[in-house]
Amino acid sequence: MRLTKSTDIALRIAMRLAVTGNDSPTTREVAEAIGVPYTHAAKVVSRLQHMGVVEARRGRGGGLTLTTAGRTGSVGRLVRELEGAGDVVGCEDDPPCPLRAACRLRGALRDAQEAFFAALDPITVEDLTGPPTGPVLLSLGTRTQH
Repeated sequence: MRLTKSTDIALRIAMRLAVTGNDSPTTREVAEAIGVPYTHAAKVVSRLQHMGVVEARRGRGGGLTLTTAGRTGSVGRLVRELEGAGDVVGCEDDPPCPLRAACRLRGALRDAQEAFFAALDPITVEDLTGPPTGPVLLSLGTRTQH
C-alpha cells in the first residue's frame, strides 16, 4: 500500500510541528523545512486544521502549532481519515473489473489495508519524533547565519 502525497505531507508537517516547542512556524517555513511546495502544504494544513490536528493563527505572532490531539492521537486514525475509505484497487474504475461481482481479492485487500492501519493505531506523532528523528526534524530548514 502506498500513501497519497497529501497524507505523506500531513504526517511530515505534524512531525515537524511536534518538535518546534514554543516556536510557531508559518506554513511557508514548514513547507520549506520539509521540502514541499507551499501550495501543497497550505492545502494540507487547512485539512489538518479542520481535523483538529493543527492550530493556525494569523498575523504577528501567528503560526502553526500541533494540538494535543495531533500530538497524542493515533497515527492510524490520522492516516485512515486522510486516506479515506476507498479500496486499494479500482474495482469500479472505468472500465470496471470483470471479476468484481465474484472477486475474493477485494475483501482480502481490504483486510490487508485495515491491518496496515491497525499497525499504526498504537503509534502517536510524538512517538515518531523521538531520537534520532527529532534532532533531524529540528535541523530541517535552519539556515546558518554568516
